[in-house]
Amino acid sequence: MATVPKAVINIADLALDHWKQGNFYEGADASFGGLLGLAGLGISYNEVPSGKSSCPFHNHHVEDELFYVIAGTGEYRFGDERHAIKAGDVLGAPAGGPETAHQIINTGTAPLVYLGISTMAKTEIVEYPDSGKFLAKTNRDGAKPGRFRHMGRAESPLDYWDGEPGA
Repeated sequence: MATVPKAVINIADLALDHWKQGNFYEGADASFGGLLGLAGLGISYNEVPSGKSSCPFHNHHVEDELFYVIAGTGEYRFGDERHAIKAGDVLGAPAGGPETAHQIINTGTAPLVYLGISTMAKTEIVEYPDSGKFLAKTNRDGAKPGRFRHMGRAESPLDYWDGEPGA
């Protein structure tokens, strides 16, 4: 039986996933676009503690992202620039190359709270300029296991024919 989407969700009712990675990445978040029945739009609620970021500096080749700062202060790293951000600010992260790479960092003393909204592409390539990694991923409706995900580095390429029988 299919779950009926909700028409209204209150942020206070979301079950946040609290996580930490190393000494710089930490957050509490919840994705809820699916709960609203939005198949083509991703939405997340994010809380980031002081001095932390919720993700590495990255850019998307296909998906556009928008962030709305609800509370707190921080820094928006975008391409080669850094911008001070505060409650009420709207941040754009269009699809593109390293010039649109982005990262939100809490430079304030209180939690930085924001909504992340993105298009949901079936296939996406994400680059991480600081570490030289890339992520290739896909979500295919109805397929088993349903998705492909590979993290790699450009300096480890394979020839097109590598490993192919009879090549």
